[in-house]
Amino acid sequence: MAQIMVERRSIDVVPDEERHGTAFSQFTLWLGANLQITTVVTGALAVVLGGDVIWSLAGLLAGNLLGGAVMALHSAQGPRLGLPQMISSRAQFGVRGAVVPLALVVVMYVGFFASGSVLAGQAVGKLTHLGPVPGIVIFALITAVTAIVGYRVIHALGRVASVVCALSFLYLGGRLLSRADLGHLAHQHHFTLPMFLLAMSLSASWQLAFGPYVADYSRYLPRTTSPRATFGWTLAGTVLGAQWSMCFGVLVAATAGAAFLDDQVGYVVGLGGTGLIASFLYFVIALGKLTVNVLNTYGGFMSIVTSVSGFRGRRVLSQRGRTAYIAAIMVAGTAVAIVGRNSFLDSFADFLLFLLTFFTPWSAINLVDYYLISKERYDLPALSDPHGRYGGWRWEALTVYGIGLAAQFPFLSTSFYTGPLVSPLGGADISWIVGLVVPAVLYRFAGARRNASTPPPAPAAPAAPREQAAAVPGTPEGE
Repeated sequence: MAQIMVERRSIDVVPDEERHGTAFSQFTLWLGANLQITTVVTGALAVVLGGDVIWSLAGLLAGNLLGGAVMALHSAQGPRLGLPQMISSRAQFGVRGAVVPLALVVVMYVGFFASGSVLAGQAVGKLTHLGPVPGIVIFALITAVTAIVGYRVIHALGRVASVVCALSFLYLGGRLLSRADLGHLAHQHHFTLPMFLLAMSLSASWQLAFGPYVADYSRYLPRTTSPRATFGWTLAGTVLGAQWSMCFGVLVAATAGAAFLDDQVGYVVGLGGTGLIASFLYFVIALGKLTVNVLNTYGGFMSIVTSVSGFRGRRVLSQRGRTAYIAAIMVAGTAVAIVGRNSFLDSFADFLLFLLTFFTPWSAINLVDYYLISKERYDLPALSDPHGRYGGWRWEALTVYGIGLAAQFPFLSTSFYTGPLVSPLGGADISWIVGLVVPAVLYRFAGARRNASTPPPAPAAPAAPREQAAAVPGTPEGE
C-alpha cells in the first residue's frame, strides 16, 4: 500500500509529475460530500417553509441541476490550471483585488464548518456519551487533522463515505417508506411559483456554494484529463448525492413534522433502529459531515493563503504555516457552532440563501472570463505578480461584481430583509438568477474590452517541478 504523505502543495502549481487519478474520483468525492445530514436538512426546509412534496422535489431537482452545472464548470478548470479555485480569480479581479470575493468565501467556510459541526457534534456526543459540546470539539479536531494531511486522504475519505453513506441512506429510505402514507404524500402537488422557486433556490445555493473550492479537488488530475469527463463526473456525483439526500429530507419533513424539527439527528437515527444500529448510524452521520467539513476547512485554508499571498507574494507555505491556518479556521468555526447550536435550523436557511447573493456574481464573472474571454488560457506566473498582466486591482471586474450584488437586493427574500420586487412576484426569490445573468452579460463586454488590449498568453509547456512557466492551453480538439 502506498504510504499516505502529508501534502506539500498549497496554492502553488501542481507539476505534471505529481498529477494522478482519473475524473471518476470527482464522482465519489462529491457523492460522499452530499450524502449527509445537512443536505437532508436543506431538502427538508423546502417543506418546512411551506412547500408541498411533489413540487418541492421538482424545484430541488431543477436547482441541483442548474447550480450543479455551474459548480461542475468550475471543477473542469482544475486539471487545466493545476491551481486551487480561488487563485484563478486573480485573472478577473487582480492579484490583490481577488481578496474581495476571497474574504466572503472565508466567511462561508467558517459558517459551513459551524453548521456542520452542530449536527456532527450531536452525533459524536451521542456516540461517545459526552454530550453535544464535547462532540463538537472532538469532531472539529478530527476535521483539522484530516485537512492538514491533505488531498490524498480527502479523496480516500470521499470514496469510503460514498459507499458507507449510500448503503445507509438506502436502508433509512426503506425504513421511512415503510412508515409513510405514500398515497397521501403523492397528492401533495399544489403548484405555487414562490414555493417552487424557494426549493430551487435552496438546492441551487447548496451547489453554488461548492463553486469557490471545487477545483481544489480536481487540480491534481493529469493535464490531459478531458474537461468533459471532469465536468460530467463532478455533475453526476453532486446532483445524485444532493437530490438523494434532499428527497429524503422532504419525505422526513412531510411525515415527521415537529419530531424531525426538534431533533434532526435523533429522529434520523431513531428511524433506523436502536442499539448497535443506532450507534452505527451516529457514526455514519459523523462520517458524512466529516467529508464535507474537511472540504470546507481545506478550502478555507487555501482561500486565506491566497488572500495573504496576494499582498506578501509568497506561494510556498511551510507545514507549520499550513497547520496554523487550518487551526484558525477550526477555532473560529467551533466557536460559532457552540454559540449557535440551539438556533441551527432557524438560521441555516437564511445563511444558505444569503450566501447565494455573494457567490453568484463571482461564479458568473469567473466562468465568463475563463471559458468565453480567456479561452481557457491563463498566464500562470502573472497570477502572482501584481505588476504583471492581471495587475493588482482590476476595477472593471470589481465594479461588475458590485453591480451584480446590488442588482440582486430588490429580488432578495430573507427573514431579515425583503426586496421591494419580491411582493409583485408573489413572494418568489429570483435574486440568484439575476445574480448570474447581470454580471455575466456586463463582464462579457467589460472583460473582453480589457483583454483586447493585451496579447494572449503563449501556449503552455509542461509544468516544471516547482513552477509553471507558461500559460495553460485550451481544450484539445476532439474532446
